[in-house]
Amino acid sequence: MNKARVEAFTDAVVAIIMTIMVLEFKTPESMEWKDILSQWPYLMAYCVSFLFIAVAWYNHHYMFSIARRISKRIYWSNNLWLLTMSFIPVATAWTGRNLMAHAPEYFYLIVFFLWSFAYWLLTRMMISEASSHGDKLGEQRLRAMSAYRIMNGWRLYVGTAVTAVCVWFFPPAGLGLTLVELIFMAIITPSDADMLCVGAE
Repeated sequence: MNKARVEAFTDAVVAIIMTIMVLEFKTPESMEWKDILSQWPYLMAYCVSFLFIAVAWYNHHYMFSIARRISKRIYWSNNLWLLTMSFIPVATAWTGRNLMAHAPEYFYLIVFFLWSFAYWLLTRMMISEASSHGDKLGEQRLRAMSAYRIMNGWRLYVGTAVTAVCVWFFPPAGLGLTLVELIFMAIITPSDADMLCVGAE
């Protein structure tokens, strides 16, 4: 399967998701600061979700730069990953308008968990493809990704469980802990992530 077309399709869907999120901001009816400032809960949820998608895209770009072949399994795993990401605007809007409510925060957490599982599955499919074609270096680079290591071990499940408990006592903790994890994944990236070139594709 043509890798460039899969990447182009993915980029288009991600761009649409980000556009939908920003359109949830309502234009104030008056010229008063209070009208725009009253939307601060959604602004906070939006910023977390924006970082969510930005970190996801960065890691996705890195993975696809390594991949030499896009199989049917990778294609459909990628679509599952996009499906879970497409729920982010809904989760963001619901959470942003009900910051102190339990259900929206739990829904956001569920979306984050499903996205993490889909990302893990996509990475596993790419590792399997690299291994079956003797691409040892590609396999090693995929396994070394910090995002994959987090989602491949106990940290994802323990982190989700801890966040769920925290949300029960203080709902905004869901967004807060998600933000901490995203910042960590944004900082701890593969050492060669900024040195990708045409030859690596």
